[in-house]
Amino acid sequence: MQIAILPEISAIFVLVFARVGTLVMLMPGIGERFIFSRARLSLAFFIALMIVPMARGLITPPADVPSLVGLLISEILIGLTIGVCVRLVMACLQSAGAIVAQTMGLGFAMTVDPTGGLQNPSIGNLLSMLGITLILVTDLHHVAIAAIHESYRLLPPGGFPDVSDVTTLAIRATTQGFALAVQISAPFIVFGLLFNLGLGVLARMMPQLQVFFLAVPASILGGMLVLLAVVGVMMGVFLDDLGGFLRQFTGN
Repeated sequence: MQIAILPEISAIFVLVFARVGTLVMLMPGIGERFIFSRARLSLAFFIALMIVPMARGLITPPADVPSLVGLLISEILIGLTIGVCVRLVMACLQSAGAIVAQTMGLGFAMTVDPTGGLQNPSIGNLLSMLGITLILVTDLHHVAIAAIHESYRLLPPGGFPDVSDVTTLAIRATTQGFALAVQISAPFIVFGLLFNLGLGVLARMMPQLQVFFLAVPASILGGMLVLLAVVGVMMGVFLDDLGGFLRQFTGN
């Protein structure tokens, strides 16, 4: 009798692993590019093993292969939908870093982002790495794992996700990401406005002064001081906002 149910359990595990594996590859903190693929796959494997008993009552593997393949594709799409939306919120750090770098005059300082493999402003890479570190330190990745579990309650298997719901969630995630980027970089926007206004007044009062040679080092120095003063608040706002976005999938 136990051997007879092995094909059913195997099919359920493959379907669960399709969703969980996709989510783990995109979740913040545990799905970063610099983390070994084998480590992420191992984590997805064990999470899927824990979810299989719960998912067994929700998933009924179809008997024919085309229906099984369609159900597998729908599970992957559900994982991609949630994972990409979380990534859109995470992208606020790079957007905020680009705004901060332009304000400080460091927009030309580009380094390779270890999380994405692309060249981005160094300030943005610093904020991204700091954000990932704080996600792991504050156990926010546990909320992400809980969201994977609760995704079966919000988006039960058995069909393709509704296009309107997916579009609404993506638009909300994008809007939240941009709003959070502006909110995080707000002190530097104010600093840039005041600094350039002061330079304009100084240039009018002292036309013989080479304002450009004074402005570049002064903006970098002032921006670094502002960054040291507000980086804790910036990261606190980011963690609260990301935690709230993840908790909406857990029902808390």
